Amino acid sequence: MQPEENSLQSVKKIAIALGLIIFFISFIIFGAIFIFRAEKNHSTITLYGNVDVRQVDIGFRVSGQVEKLCFEEGDFVRQGTLMAYLDKTPYDDQVRQAAANLESIKANLKNGEILLKRRKELIGVGGVSQEDLDNAQSNRDQLQANLYAAEAALSAARDNLDYTKAYCPSDGIILSRIREPGTVVIPSNPVYTLSVSSPVWIRAYVAEPELGNVFFGMEAEILTDTQGGPVYTGKVGFISPVAEFTPKTVQTTDLRTDLVYRLRIYADNPDQGLKQGMPVTVQLKKSKRDRP
Repeated sequence: MQPEENSLQSVKKIAIALGLIIFFISFIIFGAIFIFRAEKNHSTITLYGNVDVRQVDIGFRVSGQVEKLCFEEGDFVRQGTLMAYLDKTPYDDQVRQAAANLESIKANLKNGEILLKRRKELIGVGGVSQEDLDNAQSNRDQLQANLYAAEAALSAARDNLDYTKAYCPSDGIILSRIREPGTVVIPSNPVYTLSVSSPVWIRAYVAEPELGNVFFGMEAEILTDTQGGPVYTGKVGFISPVAEFTPKTVQTTDLRTDLVYRLRIYADNPDQGLKQGMPVTVQLKKSKRDRP
């Protein structure tokens, strides 16, 4: 029995030793993790915000009847693409009218210059009076001014003709198609609402104690709540000079009544995974010189 007891005690000692070793290894691992997390928390500022919602109301700069709308809700539209246009018939007529008026004034001006030249030749020999010369000079100057006005009117008429077309100002997605063909609109009536997709801005808020650690161009990581989603990078492009109370839609670990400052982070590598209005987490990386 003695050998069996010795063997049992040896096994117990080995088990105790292994347990102690495992305990110390676990202690070291958890301690390292704690230190790493503390160091990480010290070197980063974690903020909470949303992908900024940026919309554009697309309309015309002139009034008229909508002839065609080229896109439906949900369509992606490239910058510079024709989105809608009005019936241009009345504006074509205005261009032709302005062009005809310009040609008429040019003809009158040419005749006025001929008459002025003759008056100047005859004034020296007493063929005309000074009054006739002055009238010819005044008539020529007035026709010259009328020419400038007619050229401006023709340019405005051509611009109005161009304004019967509405182009996409930036890449984006059609959120709503407000009007339909046949609708008579005025310049203040939008026909589309466009969600601008580029550039992508993140609106976040930083508490006043951390404001001194934030600077323009500061690197940031942008994370969404999507499981396994990519990590986006960006830079701080705007820091509000005005303090405000934390908006109710922003969740932070601080009290809602704390004063915060609004930041705008520009995403460097956005894709379809960053949707407008989406809540995101922003981690700003402090550099060593910026640490307290």
